[in-house]
Amino acid sequence: MAADDTAADEIRGAARGDAPVPLSVLDLVTVGAGRTAGDALGTSVALSRLAESRGFHRYWVAEHHSMPGVASSSPAVILAHLAARTERIRLGSGGVMLPNHAPLVIAEQFGTLEAMAPGRIDLGLGRAPGTDGATAAALRRTDRPGEGADDFPQQLTELIRFLDDDFPDGHPYRRVHAVPGPVQATSPGGVQSPHRPPVWLLGSSGFSARLAGMLGLPFAFAHHFSAQNTIPALDLYRETFRPSEVLDAPYALIGVSALAAEDEQEARRQVLAAALSMVRLRTGRPGLVPTPEEAEAYPFSPMEREFVESWNANVIHGTPDEVRAGLDDLQKRTGADELMLTANAHSGEVRLRSYELVANAYGLPTPA
Repeated sequence: MAADDTAADEIRGAARGDAPVPLSVLDLVTVGAGRTAGDALGTSVALSRLAESRGFHRYWVAEHHSMPGVASSSPAVILAHLAARTERIRLGSGGVMLPNHAPLVIAEQFGTLEAMAPGRIDLGLGRAPGTDGATAAALRRTDRPGEGADDFPQQLTELIRFLDDDFPDGHPYRRVHAVPGPVQATSPGGVQSPHRPPVWLLGSSGFSARLAGMLGLPFAFAHHFSAQNTIPALDLYRETFRPSEVLDAPYALIGVSALAAEDEQEARRQVLAAALSMVRLRTGRPGLVPTPEEAEAYPFSPMEREFVESWNANVIHGTPDEVRAGLDDLQKRTGADELMLTANAHSGEVRLRSYELVANAYGLPTPA
C-alpha cells in the first residue's frame, strides 16, 4: 500500500541545526506552588511561541485529570488558544485519552481545530485514563472504567471513520457526520479542506506499539515515565509495522524528560522539586509542583529517596552541553525518529529558559 505523500509530510519532521532528529515539545501545563492555572497557561503561550521561533517541530499537550499541579484537562481548548497565538508550529494532543470520550466528540473537536489551523493539527490518542480509577469512573460514567481501555481498537476504528466520513452502507452511523469534516465537501456548494489531523497512537507498553504497527500509524512512546519499556516497545512497533496510506515506513517519537540550566547544581535543584511532586502523586497526595527550596528541606524517607533517584535517573538534566550529550545518546540507543522534550519545573521561567538553552546547544534557528 502506497503512502500519501501529504499525509506522510505532516507526520515526519525535519531536523534543525545540529540536532540528530526533529525536536518537539510536550507541555504538561504544570502549576507551581504560589502560581495559578492562568499563570501556567500563560507559560504555555510563551513556550509555544518560543518553540515556533526556534524551530521545534511540534507542540503537544497531554490530557490529565484531578491533578492540581497539571492544568491540561482539556487539550482541545488549550490547543485552540495556542493556535490563535502561533502561525506555523504543529499543535496536537499527546494525548487525548480516547476511552474518556465519545469518538464523535473527538472527531468534532479536532475537525474544528483543523479548520482553525489547517495542516497544523495532530491527534495523538492514548488508552489510559490519565488519572486515578475513581476519576476515570466519574469521566466515563461507569463503575467499570477498565472496559473503555479494552474497547480501544474498536473506539479507534470508529473515530477514524468519523474523521474520514466513510462508514459503510448499512452501518448505524452511516448518516452521522463529524462537522467540520469531509461531509461538507459533498453538500451542495460545499468546499472542504483536504486535510484531516493525522492520528498517532501513544503508549507506555507494547499494546499500542503493536496496534500502531499493524495499522501503519505513527507511534509516540512515553519514555519519560516508562523508560524500561522504551526499546522493547519500539522494537515491537517496527517488527509489526505494515505500510499504510499514511506511512510507508515506521515513524516513532519518544517523550523525554529534559531540563537544562546554566549550571549543573541548579538543574539538580529543579529536578528534585519535580521529583518530589511525583513522590506525592504516586503516594496519593497530588499537589502543586513545590519550589526547589521546599524540596531541599523535605525529609525524604529511604523509600522516597530511592524513588527520587530512580526517577531522576531517567531525567536528562544539567548544563546545555550535558543535556545535548544525553539526548544524543538516547536517540542513538533507541533509534527514535523524533525527540519530544518535556521540562517539568516549579517555575515557568525555568521551563522557558531550559528550552532556550537546548535550542542554543543544538544551534537551532534564532528569531529574525
